[in-house]
Formats: sequence, structure tokens, C-alpha cells
Amino acid sequence: MGQHRSNSGTNTPRSHLRSAEYARPSSASLSQRVADLVVVRRSGVSECRGMRKFHHLGIPTTQKREGELYLKHLKVHVSGYKDSPYQVEWMRFEPDAPYPELVKTVPHLAFEVDDLEQELEGKNVIIAPNSPSPGVTVAFIEHDGAPIEFLQIDKP
Repeated sequence: MGQHRSNSGTNTPRSHLRSAEYARPSSASLSQRVADLVVVRRSGVSECRGMRKFHHLGIPTTQKREGELYLKHLKVHVSGYKDSPYQVEWMRFEPDAPYPELVKTVPHLAFEVDDLEQELEGKNVIIAPNSPSPGVTVAFIEHDGAPIEFLQIDKP
């Protein structure tokens, strides 16, 4: 197996990586390979599981921000996503917003997925699937102490 340079600068064998991860011909684009390699960790083994694409970074705040949009039915003010070149979304929750403290206090990563139900299988769901806007279904899981959001967007 080849060597992989870790963040600490040491070389480590790639034996922990499955050979299937390198099975695509080298002519495949990086995006194709990434799409094929979206993984779910299960007992330390990775497996392919469909498409997962970064959507945004949600950051809870208690500060009022310029350009906030109030989503009354969700009891949250959101801002920044449409203007951010890095897909940062600020979220200011109403005190009585019906969400876990983890979601209201810890930043989360959000991923667009092809099949929300499949993505949630076997996961610790902390906000059940719901539709914040027409054509969008979202759910949150807790993974290793961090909130993760999945979005399924209807395709026209």
C-alpha cells in the first residue's frame, strides 16, 4: 500500500483505506470519485451510501444580525446564507423554539442528500423529518456530540 502524509507530517500506511475507494479509473473526475465515496462509518468500516453534498454551516447566535429573515413557523431568525461565499448561515432561535439545546447552541454542518430516509437509517435522529419550505425536507441527527443536518430538495 502507498503512504499517506498525516497532519502531523508522518507517513502512515493507507492500509486502513478500502481498496474499493481507489477502484475507479484515474480518468474519473474528482467529483465523481467523491460522489462514489460518500461514506457511512459502521464499526470502523466505510461503505458507499449515495450522494451527500455540503450545503451550509449553521451557526447559532444570540445577536441580532443585519438582514435577518424571521421564519415564524420555525421560531428562528436566519441570515447570511444567500450572501455568504462560504455558505455560512446564522441562526437566532426564539427562547421557546422547540429544538434540542444541542441544535440551538452548537454549530452544525448541513448536507444535501438524495434519499433522506435512507440517510437517517440507524442514526440518532434529534429532529424528525419536516418541511421548512415547499420542496425541502430536513432532519437533524447527533453524531459524536455534534448536530448534523440533512436536506432533501425536490428536483423539478
